[in-house]
Amino acid sequence: MRGAGLAGDSDRADRDAHAAGGQVTAGLPAAVAALTRLRPCLAAAGLGLGLAHVGEPGLCPAGPAEASAAATMTPGRRREFLAGREAARRALRAVGVDCGEIPREGRLPVFAPGRSASISHSAGIAVAVARAPGEHAPLGCDLELRPLPCDAARLVLAPEEEPLLGTPATAGGGPWSLTGLFSAKEAAWKALHLVPGRAGTASMRTLRDLRAEPYGDVLHIGPRIDPHVGPRIAPSSRPRIASRAGQSYGVRVRVRVLPVGAGVFSYAVGWADADGRSTPEPTARRS
Repeated sequence: MRGAGLAGDSDRADRDAHAAGGQVTAGLPAAVAALTRLRPCLAAAGLGLGLAHVGEPGLCPAGPAEASAAATMTPGRRREFLAGREAARRALRAVGVDCGEIPREGRLPVFAPGRSASISHSAGIAVAVARAPGEHAPLGCDLELRPLPCDAARLVLAPEEEPLLGTPATAGGGPWSLTGLFSAKEAAWKALHLVPGRAGTASMRTLRDLRAEPYGDVLHIGPRIDPHVGPRIAPSSRPRIASRAGQSYGVRVRVRVLPVGAGVFSYAVGWADADGRSTPEPTARRS
């Protein structure tokens, strides 16, 4: 489980916060408003934004598959699940695509061909991002409205990444926080699992298996690849994987982290090439 259980603990905390009949938590409208203000920024990155919250009236399954999944859940988890599905449909409509019910396979949403979105939940809010059909940029997002405790760093960061904590994201910008780095890795994790063939994800078991490197106001994040095993790659994905002096290279995602009140929202903005530049296709870099 990624984050060595940390992600699961966060999910349980979110469910507990609104388990009593799907009541809206204190401060939720302000967080929704803060996320809404991000629409222009996300639109500039080619992303549609969808929002929903567990206190909305009228949340209901969009079809039998969603109804069957929801029937097995506790009341609080059911409303979180339905809010996430509704947020995904709203994100898809924002890029001009209608979407019916969204079944699941395990814990993962399953979208009809030509449709995909990334969903995240925190403190009763569901947020989703989507791209128009035919776009091949990475897709992943994460919302964290509760700061992580400092002692969780060992579950998120490898020793060489820990110096990032407290360093400025940009000249004059705020410092990288543990919550921000956790959220960025969660968004990258989702984006990398959508790469055809899941290039390099065979080495990903926890968030520590992802390496984050700052490039200005974004993070470049990719899997740490065992040079003796190498990534599992589908021919259709065609990322450039190379080796130099025993060092392997893997696909990397560019992730932006934005403040949302006391929390953060992270989303994938593109692929990174071997020199740290933006690129329209998955390429590779030394990990």
